[in-house]
Amino acid sequence: MADKPTPTMGAQDQPDAVYDARTLGTPKMIVFGAQHMFAMFGATILVPTLTGLSVSATLLFAGIGTLIFHFFAKGKVPAFLGSSFAFIAGYSAIAPHGEAELLPYACLGVACAAMLYPIMSVLFKAFGAGRVIRFFPPVVTGPIVISIGLILASSAIQNCSTNWLVAIIAVTTIVVCNIWARGIIRITPILMGVVVSYTVAAFMGLIDFTPVEEAAWIGLPVLYENTVFSLFTNGIDTGLATTAIITIMPLAIATIVEHVGDISAISTTCNRNFIAEPGLHRTLMGDGLGTIVASLFGAPATTTYGENTGVLALTKVFDPRVVRIAALFAILLSFCPKFAAVIEVMPACVIGGVSLVLYGMISAVGIRNLVENHVDFTKSRNVLITALIIVLSIGIAYTEAGAIVIMAGSVAVALSGLAVGSLVGILMNIILPGRDEFTAIDGTVAESDQRHAAHLHNPQLNAKVVKDE
Repeated sequence: MADKPTPTMGAQDQPDAVYDARTLGTPKMIVFGAQHMFAMFGATILVPTLTGLSVSATLLFAGIGTLIFHFFAKGKVPAFLGSSFAFIAGYSAIAPHGEAELLPYACLGVACAAMLYPIMSVLFKAFGAGRVIRFFPPVVTGPIVISIGLILASSAIQNCSTNWLVAIIAVTTIVVCNIWARGIIRITPILMGVVVSYTVAAFMGLIDFTPVEEAAWIGLPVLYENTVFSLFTNGIDTGLATTAIITIMPLAIATIVEHVGDISAISTTCNRNFIAEPGLHRTLMGDGLGTIVASLFGAPATTTYGENTGVLALTKVFDPRVVRIAALFAILLSFCPKFAAVIEVMPACVIGGVSLVLYGMISAVGIRNLVENHVDFTKSRNVLITALIIVLSIGIAYTEAGAIVIMAGSVAVALSGLAVGSLVGILMNIILPGRDEFTAIDGTVAESDQRHAAHLHNPQLNAKVVKDE
Protein backbone atom coordinates (compact mmCIF):
# COMPACT_ATOMS: atom_id res chain seq x y z
CA MET A 1 0.00 0.00 0.00
CA ALA A 2 1.09 3.56 -0.61
CA ASP A 3 3.00 5.36 2.13
CA LYS A 4 0.91 8.49 1.88
CA PRO A 5 -1.80 10.05 -0.28
CA THR A 6 -0.08 10.77 -3.57
CA PRO A 7 -0.67 14.29 -4.90
CA THR A 8 -2.46 14.48 -8.20
CA MET A 9 -1.56 17.02 -10.86
CA GLY A 10 -1.37 20.43 -9.26
CA ALA A 11 -2.42 19.24 -5.79
CA GLN A 12 -0.80 21.07 -2.88
CA ASP A 13 -0.36 19.92 0.71
CA GLN A 14 -2.37 21.88 3.24
CA PRO A 15 0.27 23.60 5.39
CA ASP A 16 -1.30 22.59 8.70
CA ALA A 17 -2.26 19.04 7.66
CA VAL A 18 -0.56 15.71 8.36
CA TYR A 19 -0.23 13.43 5.34
CA ASP A 20 2.20 10.99 6.96
CA ALA A 21 1.13 10.17 10.51
CA ARG A 22 4.36 8.28 11.18
CA THR A 23 5.92 11.66 11.91
CA LEU A 24 3.63 11.86 14.96
CA GLY A 25 4.77 8.56 16.41
CA THR A 26 3.03 5.21 16.88
CA PRO A 27 1.12 6.07 20.10
CA LYS A 28 -0.57 9.07 18.48
CA MET A 29 -1.37 7.06 15.34
CA ILE A 30 -3.12 4.48 17.51
CA VAL A 31 -5.13 7.19 19.26
CA PHE A 32 -6.14 8.69 15.90
CA GLY A 33 -7.24 5.23 14.75
CA ALA A 34 -9.34 4.81 17.88
CA GLN A 35 -10.92 8.20 17.24
CA HIS A 36 -11.99 7.17 13.73
CA MET A 37 -13.41 3.96 15.16
CA PHE A 38 -15.50 5.83 17.73
CA ALA A 39 -16.68 8.32 15.12
CA MET A 40 -18.23 5.58 13.00
CA PHE A 41 -19.73 3.62 15.89
CA GLY A 42 -22.95 5.51 16.40
CA ALA A 43 -24.24 5.21 12.85
CA THR A 44 -22.65 1.81 12.16
CA ILE A 45 -24.30 0.02 15.06
CA LEU A 46 -27.59 1.83 14.44
CA VAL A 47 -28.12 -0.12 11.21
CA PRO A 48 -28.04 -3.58 12.85
CA THR A 49 -30.11 -2.18 15.70
CA LEU A 50 -32.82 -1.13 13.22
CA THR A 51 -32.66 -4.23 11.03
CA GLY A 52 -31.94 -7.07 13.46
CA LEU A 53 -28.51 -7.90 12.04
CA SER A 54 -25.58 -8.75 14.33
CA VAL A 55 -23.63 -5.86 15.89
CA SER A 56 -20.48 -7.99 16.20
CA ALA A 57 -20.67 -9.08 12.56
CA THR A 58 -21.23 -5.45 11.63
CA LEU A 59 -18.01 -4.39 13.38
CA LEU A 60 -16.06 -7.29 11.84
CA PHE A 61 -17.03 -6.55 8.26
CA ALA A 62 -16.83 -2.80 8.66
CA GLY A 63 -13.16 -3.43 9.43
CA ILE A 64 -12.68 -6.05 6.72
CA GLY A 65 -14.57 -3.95 4.18
CA THR A 66 -12.37 -0.96 4.97
CA LEU A 67 -9.22 -3.02 4.39
CA ILE A 68 -10.63 -4.37 1.11
CA PHE A 69 -11.38 -0.81 0.03
CA HIS A 70 -7.87 0.36 0.90
CA PHE A 71 -6.35 -2.54 -1.01
CA PHE A 72 -8.19 -1.63 -4.21
CA ALA A 73 -7.65 2.11 -3.65
CA LYS A 74 -3.90 1.49 -3.42
CA GLY A 75 -3.92 2.67 0.18
CA LYS A 76 -4.35 6.30 -0.87
CA VAL A 77 -7.89 7.21 0.21
CA PRO A 78 -8.48 7.80 3.96
CA ALA A 79 -12.01 6.38 3.94
CA PHE A 80 -13.72 4.14 6.46
CA LEU A 81 -16.51 1.80 5.35
CA GLY A 82 -19.34 1.63 7.85
CA SER A 83 -22.93 0.38 7.66
CA SER A 84 -24.98 1.82 4.81
CA PHE A 85 -28.37 3.36 5.60
CA ALA A 86 -29.37 3.24 1.93
CA PHE A 87 -30.32 -0.42 2.11
CA ILE A 88 -32.41 -0.22 5.30
CA ALA A 89 -35.54 0.00 3.15
CA GLY A 90 -34.50 -3.22 1.44
CA TYR A 91 -34.00 -5.08 4.71
CA SER A 92 -37.35 -3.78 5.95
CA ALA A 93 -39.14 -4.89 2.80
CA ILE A 94 -37.95 -8.49 3.16
CA ALA A 95 -37.72 -8.78 6.95
CA PRO A 96 -39.98 -6.01 8.30
CA HIS A 97 -39.59 -7.08 11.92
CA GLY A 98 -36.00 -8.30 11.73
CA GLU A 99 -37.05 -11.94 11.37
CA ALA A 100 -33.88 -14.06 11.67
CA GLU A 101 -35.04 -16.54 9.04
CA LEU A 102 -35.73 -13.77 6.48
CA LEU A 103 -32.64 -11.60 6.96
CA PRO A 104 -30.36 -13.94 4.93
CA TYR A 105 -32.67 -13.40 1.94
CA ALA A 106 -32.35 -9.64 2.35
CA CYS A 107 -28.57 -10.04 2.58
CA LEU A 108 -28.66 -12.06 -0.65
CA GLY A 109 -30.48 -9.20 -2.36
CA VAL A 110 -27.92 -6.69 -1.08
CA ALA A 111 -25.02 -8.87 -2.24
CA CYS A 112 -26.53 -9.07 -5.74
CA ALA A 113 -27.12 -5.31 -5.76
CA ALA A 114 -23.48 -4.72 -4.87
CA MET A 115 -22.45 -6.65 -7.99
CA LEU A 116 -23.42 -3.52 -9.95
CA TYR A 117 -20.40 -1.78 -8.43
CA PRO A 118 -17.79 -3.87 -10.30
CA ILE A 119 -19.79 -3.35 -13.50
CA MET A 120 -19.72 0.42 -13.04
CA SER A 121 -16.06 0.18 -12.10
CA VAL A 122 -15.26 -1.41 -15.45
CA LEU A 123 -17.19 1.34 -17.27
CA PHE A 124 -15.31 4.07 -15.40
CA LYS A 125 -12.03 2.39 -16.24
CA ALA A 126 -12.97 2.01 -19.91
CA PHE A 127 -14.01 5.65 -20.41
CA GLY A 128 -11.37 7.16 -18.13
CA ALA A 129 -11.61 9.25 -14.99
CA GLY A 130 -11.20 12.49 -16.91
CA ARG A 131 -14.32 11.93 -18.99
CA VAL A 132 -16.27 10.87 -15.94
CA ILE A 133 -15.16 13.85 -13.86
CA ARG A 134 -16.65 16.25 -16.43
CA PHE A 135 -20.02 15.31 -14.99
CA PHE A 136 -18.95 16.20 -11.43
CA PRO A 137 -17.59 19.78 -11.44
CA PRO A 138 -17.52 21.76 -8.16
CA VAL A 139 -20.93 23.31 -8.88
CA VAL A 140 -22.35 19.77 -8.69
CA THR A 141 -20.15 18.08 -6.08
CA GLY A 142 -20.18 21.05 -3.65
CA PRO A 143 -23.97 21.11 -3.17
CA ILE A 144 -24.03 17.29 -3.02
CA VAL A 145 -21.55 17.33 -0.14
CA ILE A 146 -23.47 20.13 1.58
CA SER A 147 -26.65 18.08 1.26
CA ILE A 148 -25.04 14.97 2.76
CA GLY A 149 -24.31 16.83 5.98
CA LEU A 150 -27.71 18.55 6.12
CA ILE A 151 -29.61 15.30 5.49
CA LEU A 152 -27.75 13.62 8.35
CA ALA A 153 -28.38 16.62 10.62
CA SER A 154 -31.92 15.60 11.52
CA SER A 155 -30.76 12.31 13.05
CA ALA A 156 -28.19 14.20 15.12
CA ILE A 157 -30.87 16.56 16.44
CA GLN A 158 -33.21 13.68 17.25
CA ASN A 159 -30.47 11.94 19.21
CA CYS A 160 -29.54 15.16 21.00
CA SER A 161 -33.15 15.73 22.02
CA THR A 162 -33.08 12.63 24.26
CA ASN A 163 -30.89 14.63 26.65
CA TRP A 164 -29.67 18.02 25.51
CA LEU A 165 -27.41 18.51 28.53
CA VAL A 166 -25.24 15.51 27.67
CA ALA A 167 -25.30 16.41 23.98
CA ILE A 168 -24.14 19.97 24.75
CA ILE A 169 -21.37 18.57 26.95
CA ALA A 170 -20.20 16.44 24.00
CA VAL A 171 -20.23 19.43 21.63
CA THR A 172 -18.54 21.70 24.19
CA THR A 173 -15.82 19.13 24.85
CA ILE A 174 -15.09 18.84 21.13
CA VAL A 175 -14.93 22.60 20.65
CA VAL A 176 -12.77 23.23 23.74
CA CYS A 177 -10.35 20.41 22.89
CA ASN A 178 -10.04 21.49 19.26
CA ILE A 179 -9.56 25.21 19.94
CA TRP A 180 -7.88 25.59 23.33
CA ALA A 181 -6.36 22.23 24.27
CA ARG A 182 -2.76 21.28 23.51
CA GLY A 183 -0.92 18.17 22.38
CA ILE A 184 -2.77 14.92 21.77
CA ILE A 185 -5.98 16.26 23.35
CA ARG A 186 -6.27 19.00 20.74
CA ILE A 187 -6.09 16.60 17.81
CA THR A 188 -8.43 13.95 19.24
CA PRO A 189 -11.51 16.07 19.99
CA ILE A 190 -14.05 13.50 18.78
CA LEU A 191 -12.65 10.77 21.00
CA MET A 192 -12.60 13.13 23.97
CA GLY A 193 -16.16 14.18 23.23
CA VAL A 194 -17.30 10.55 23.34
CA VAL A 195 -15.37 9.69 26.52
CA VAL A 196 -16.42 12.78 28.51
CA SER A 197 -20.11 12.75 27.54
CA TYR A 198 -20.35 8.96 27.97
CA THR A 199 -18.89 9.29 31.47
CA VAL A 200 -21.29 12.10 32.36
CA ALA A 201 -24.23 10.06 31.07
CA ALA A 202 -23.12 7.12 33.21
CA PHE A 203 -22.97 9.29 36.37
CA MET A 204 -26.42 10.66 35.54
CA GLY A 205 -27.82 7.14 35.49
CA LEU A 206 -28.72 7.25 31.80
CA ILE A 207 -26.99 3.96 30.99
CA ASP A 208 -28.17 0.46 31.91
CA PHE A 209 -24.99 -1.64 32.07
CA THR A 210 -26.85 -4.94 32.56
CA PRO A 211 -26.20 -6.09 28.95
CA VAL A 212 -22.49 -5.38 29.48
CA GLU A 213 -22.38 -7.45 32.66
CA GLU A 214 -24.14 -10.36 30.97
CA ALA A 215 -22.02 -10.35 27.80
CA ALA A 216 -19.06 -12.71 27.39
CA TRP A 217 -15.52 -11.42 26.93
CA ILE A 218 -14.77 -13.51 23.85
CA GLY A 219 -17.14 -14.83 21.18
CA LEU A 220 -17.47 -15.44 17.47
CA PRO A 221 -18.94 -12.45 15.61
CA VAL A 222 -20.56 -14.54 12.85
CA LEU A 223 -23.08 -17.37 13.16
CA TYR A 224 -23.55 -19.68 10.18
CA GLU A 225 -27.34 -19.56 10.33
CA ASN A 226 -27.22 -15.80 9.77
CA THR A 227 -25.19 -16.04 6.57
CA VAL A 228 -26.40 -16.24 2.97
CA PHE A 229 -24.65 -19.62 2.67
CA SER A 230 -27.16 -21.13 5.10
CA LEU A 231 -29.90 -20.63 2.51
CA PHE A 232 -28.27 -23.14 0.19
CA THR A 233 -27.81 -25.81 2.85
CA ASN A 234 -31.10 -25.40 4.73
CA GLY A 235 -33.30 -25.21 1.63
CA ILE A 236 -33.79 -21.97 -0.24
CA ASP A 237 -37.13 -20.43 -1.13
CA THR A 238 -36.40 -19.42 -4.74
CA GLY A 239 -39.47 -17.18 -4.94
CA LEU A 240 -38.47 -15.20 -1.86
CA ALA A 241 -34.86 -15.03 -3.04
CA THR A 242 -35.95 -13.69 -6.43
CA THR A 243 -38.21 -11.11 -4.78
CA ALA A 244 -35.38 -9.96 -2.53
CA ILE A 245 -32.97 -9.56 -5.44
CA ILE A 246 -35.44 -7.66 -7.65
CA THR A 247 -36.55 -5.44 -4.77
CA ILE A 248 -33.12 -4.50 -3.46
CA MET A 249 -30.91 -4.33 -6.57
CA PRO A 250 -32.19 -0.93 -7.77
CA LEU A 251 -31.00 0.63 -4.51
CA ALA A 252 -27.43 0.25 -5.77
CA ILE A 253 -28.05 2.96 -8.38
CA ALA A 254 -28.54 5.48 -5.61
CA THR A 255 -25.59 4.26 -3.53
CA ILE A 256 -23.23 4.42 -6.51
CA VAL A 257 -24.17 8.06 -7.08
CA GLU A 258 -23.69 8.73 -3.36
CA HIS A 259 -20.28 7.02 -3.51
CA VAL A 260 -19.11 9.62 -6.04
CA GLY A 261 -20.28 12.39 -3.71
CA ASP A 262 -18.47 10.82 -0.74
CA ILE A 263 -15.21 10.45 -2.66
CA SER A 264 -15.57 14.07 -3.80
CA ALA A 265 -15.99 15.14 -0.17
CA ILE A 266 -12.89 13.23 0.92
CA SER A 267 -10.96 14.65 -2.04
CA THR A 268 -11.89 18.20 -1.14
CA THR A 269 -11.12 17.64 2.53
CA CYS A 270 -7.64 16.24 1.81
CA ASN A 271 -6.89 18.55 -1.13
CA ARG A 272 -6.42 15.50 -3.35
CA ASN A 273 -8.30 14.37 -6.45
CA PHE A 274 -9.03 10.76 -5.53
CA ILE A 275 -11.51 10.53 -8.41
CA ALA A 276 -8.56 10.75 -10.80
CA GLU A 277 -6.01 8.88 -8.66
CA PRO A 278 -6.42 6.12 -7.62
CA GLY A 279 -9.62 6.51 -9.66
CA LEU A 280 -13.33 5.93 -9.27
CA HIS A 281 -12.99 2.49 -10.82
CA ARG A 282 -10.80 1.43 -7.89
CA THR A 283 -12.84 3.05 -5.13
CA LEU A 284 -16.08 1.65 -6.57
CA MET A 285 -14.58 -1.81 -6.81
CA GLY A 286 -13.39 -1.67 -3.21
CA ASP A 287 -16.72 -0.35 -1.94
CA GLY A 288 -18.71 -2.94 -3.88
CA LEU A 289 -16.59 -5.94 -2.88
CA GLY A 290 -16.71 -4.80 0.75
CA THR A 291 -20.51 -4.85 0.59
CA ILE A 292 -20.62 -8.23 -1.18
CA VAL A 293 -18.40 -9.90 1.44
CA ALA A 294 -20.26 -8.30 4.35
CA SER A 295 -23.67 -9.28 3.00
CA LEU A 296 -22.72 -12.89 2.34
CA PHE A 297 -21.76 -13.26 5.99
CA GLY A 298 -24.90 -11.60 7.36
CA ALA A 299 -23.59 -8.09 8.00
CA PRO A 300 -25.03 -4.81 6.67
CA ALA A 301 -23.94 -3.29 3.38
CA THR A 302 -20.95 -1.00 3.73
CA THR A 303 -20.30 2.49 2.39
CA THR A 304 -17.72 5.25 2.69
CA TYR A 305 -18.56 7.11 5.88
CA GLY A 306 -19.30 10.81 6.19
CA GLU A 307 -18.62 10.73 9.94
CA ASN A 308 -14.99 9.86 9.25
CA THR A 309 -14.76 12.57 6.61
CA GLY A 310 -15.83 14.95 9.37
CA VAL A 311 -12.99 13.65 11.55
CA LEU A 312 -10.53 14.27 8.70
CA ALA A 313 -11.76 17.84 8.32
CA LEU A 314 -11.55 18.49 12.05
CA THR A 315 -8.17 16.91 12.83
CA LYS A 316 -6.41 17.48 9.45
CA VAL A 317 -4.67 14.11 9.80
CA PHE A 318 -5.12 12.71 6.30
CA ASP A 319 -2.90 9.63 6.44
CA PRO A 320 -4.92 6.52 5.41
CA ARG A 321 -2.87 4.50 7.89
CA VAL A 322 -4.87 5.84 10.81
CA VAL A 323 -8.09 4.68 9.12
CA ARG A 324 -6.61 1.20 8.63
CA ILE A 325 -5.73 1.18 12.32
CA ALA A 326 -9.40 1.94 13.04
CA ALA A 327 -10.35 -1.00 10.81
CA LEU A 328 -8.05 -3.32 12.77
CA PHE A 329 -9.59 -2.07 16.03
CA ALA A 330 -13.07 -2.83 14.70
CA ILE A 331 -12.04 -6.36 13.65
CA LEU A 332 -10.38 -7.07 17.00
CA LEU A 333 -13.27 -5.74 19.05
CA SER A 334 -15.84 -7.69 17.01
CA PHE A 335 -14.62 -10.79 18.86
CA CYS A 336 -15.49 -9.19 22.21
CA PRO A 337 -19.25 -9.29 22.86
CA LYS A 338 -18.74 -7.32 26.06
CA PHE A 339 -17.24 -4.40 24.14
CA ALA A 340 -20.05 -4.58 21.60
CA ALA A 341 -22.45 -4.33 24.54
CA VAL A 342 -20.62 -1.23 25.85
CA ILE A 343 -21.18 0.42 22.49
CA GLU A 344 -24.78 -0.77 22.25
CA VAL A 345 -25.69 0.90 25.55
CA MET A 346 -24.13 4.23 24.51
CA PRO A 347 -26.91 6.82 24.97
CA ALA A 348 -28.35 8.43 21.89
CA CYS A 349 -27.56 11.86 23.32
CA VAL A 350 -23.83 11.07 23.26
CA ILE A 351 -24.04 9.95 19.66
CA GLY A 352 -26.12 13.01 18.81
CA GLY A 353 -23.72 15.52 20.33
CA VAL A 354 -20.73 14.10 18.48
CA SER A 355 -22.69 13.73 15.23
CA LEU A 356 -23.87 17.34 15.46
CA VAL A 357 -20.27 18.49 14.94
CA LEU A 358 -19.30 15.83 12.40
CA TYR A 359 -22.32 16.34 10.15
CA GLY A 360 -21.82 20.10 10.24
CA MET A 361 -18.19 19.61 9.21
CA ILE A 362 -19.32 17.65 6.14
CA SER A 363 -21.52 20.51 4.94
CA ALA A 364 -18.72 22.98 5.69
CA VAL A 365 -16.42 20.94 3.43
CA GLY A 366 -18.97 21.28 0.62
CA ILE A 367 -19.07 25.05 1.07
CA ARG A 368 -15.28 25.16 1.01
CA ASN A 369 -15.35 23.21 -2.25
CA LEU A 370 -17.46 25.95 -3.85
CA VAL A 371 -15.36 28.79 -2.43
CA GLU A 372 -11.93 27.38 -3.26
CA ASN A 373 -12.95 26.56 -6.82
CA HIS A 374 -14.38 30.07 -7.32
CA VAL A 375 -17.78 28.88 -8.50
CA ASP A 376 -19.40 31.92 -10.08
CA PHE A 377 -22.85 32.46 -8.54
CA THR A 378 -23.49 35.50 -10.68
CA LYS A 379 -24.25 32.93 -13.40
CA SER A 380 -27.87 31.79 -13.29
CA ARG A 381 -26.97 28.24 -14.35
CA ASN A 382 -24.81 27.75 -11.25
CA VAL A 383 -27.49 29.16 -8.95
CA LEU A 384 -30.15 26.88 -10.46
CA ILE A 385 -27.99 23.76 -10.30
CA THR A 386 -27.04 24.39 -6.68
CA ALA A 387 -30.60 25.27 -5.67
CA LEU A 388 -32.18 22.16 -7.16
CA ILE A 389 -29.55 19.78 -5.81
CA ILE A 390 -29.98 21.05 -2.26
CA VAL A 391 -33.78 21.38 -2.32
CA LEU A 392 -34.40 17.99 -3.91
CA SER A 393 -31.83 16.17 -1.77
CA ILE A 394 -33.06 17.57 1.53
CA GLY A 395 -36.73 17.97 0.67
CA ILE A 396 -37.20 14.38 -0.47
CA ALA A 397 -35.14 13.04 2.44
CA TYR A 398 -37.48 14.74 4.90
CA THR A 399 -40.70 13.47 3.35
CA GLU A 400 -42.63 10.68 5.05
CA ALA A 401 -41.34 8.09 2.57
CA GLY A 402 -37.84 9.56 2.58
CA ALA A 403 -37.56 8.77 -1.13
CA ILE A 404 -39.32 8.95 -4.47
CA VAL A 405 -40.92 5.59 -5.19
CA ILE A 406 -41.17 4.63 -8.85
CA MET A 407 -43.31 1.65 -9.81
CA ALA A 408 -41.83 -0.58 -12.53
CA GLY A 409 -44.59 -3.09 -13.01
CA SER A 410 -45.05 -4.77 -9.65
CA VAL A 411 -41.64 -3.67 -8.42
CA ALA A 412 -41.19 -0.45 -6.46
CA VAL A 413 -37.90 1.37 -6.92
CA ALA A 414 -37.04 3.92 -4.22
CA LEU A 415 -34.64 6.74 -5.07
CA SER A 416 -33.23 8.66 -2.11
CA GLY A 417 -33.31 12.43 -2.08
CA LEU A 418 -29.54 12.57 -2.49
CA ALA A 419 -29.70 10.29 -5.53
CA VAL A 420 -32.44 12.41 -7.14
CA GLY A 421 -30.69 15.69 -6.37
CA SER A 422 -27.39 14.38 -7.68
CA LEU A 423 -28.88 13.06 -10.91
CA VAL A 424 -30.77 16.31 -11.54
CA GLY A 425 -27.64 18.36 -10.87
CA ILE A 426 -25.54 16.23 -13.21
CA LEU A 427 -28.13 16.45 -16.00
CA MET A 428 -28.59 20.22 -15.60
CA ASN A 429 -24.85 20.78 -15.74
CA ILE A 430 -24.76 18.87 -19.03
CA ILE A 431 -27.80 20.56 -20.58
CA LEU A 432 -27.51 24.19 -19.50
CA PRO A 433 -25.22 26.47 -21.57
CA GLY A 434 -22.25 28.29 -20.11
CA ARG A 435 -20.32 25.28 -18.83
CA ASP A 436 -16.57 25.78 -18.41
CA GLU A 437 -14.29 23.42 -20.34
CA PHE A 438 -10.56 23.07 -19.93
CA THR A 439 -8.29 22.55 -22.90
CA ALA A 440 -4.86 20.95 -22.79
CA ILE A 441 -1.79 22.80 -23.94
CA ASP A 442 -1.24 20.28 -26.71
CA GLY A 443 -4.93 20.13 -27.57
CA THR A 444 -5.26 16.40 -27.00
CA VAL A 445 -8.46 14.98 -25.51
CA ALA A 446 -6.69 12.83 -22.94
CA GLU A 447 -4.68 15.74 -21.57
CA SER A 448 -7.82 17.85 -21.53
CA ASP A 449 -9.50 15.27 -19.32
CA GLN A 450 -6.52 15.21 -16.99
CA ARG A 451 -6.46 18.99 -16.63
CA HIS A 452 -10.20 19.07 -16.00
CA ALA A 453 -9.88 16.35 -13.37
CA ALA A 454 -6.96 18.09 -11.71
CA HIS A 455 -8.85 21.41 -11.71
CA LEU A 456 -11.62 19.96 -9.54
CA HIS A 457 -9.53 20.64 -6.44
CA ASN A 458 -7.02 23.13 -7.81
CA PRO A 459 -8.51 26.28 -9.33
CA GLN A 460 -5.03 27.60 -10.09
CA LEU A 461 -4.96 25.31 -13.13
CA ASN A 462 -7.54 27.37 -15.01
CA ALA A 463 -4.96 29.04 -17.22
CA LYS A 464 -6.77 28.06 -20.38
CA VAL A 465 -10.53 28.32 -20.20
CA VAL A 466 -12.89 28.03 -23.11
CA LYS A 467 -16.51 28.85 -22.38
CA ASP A 468 -19.37 27.18 -24.19
CA GLU A 469 -21.88 29.41 -25.86
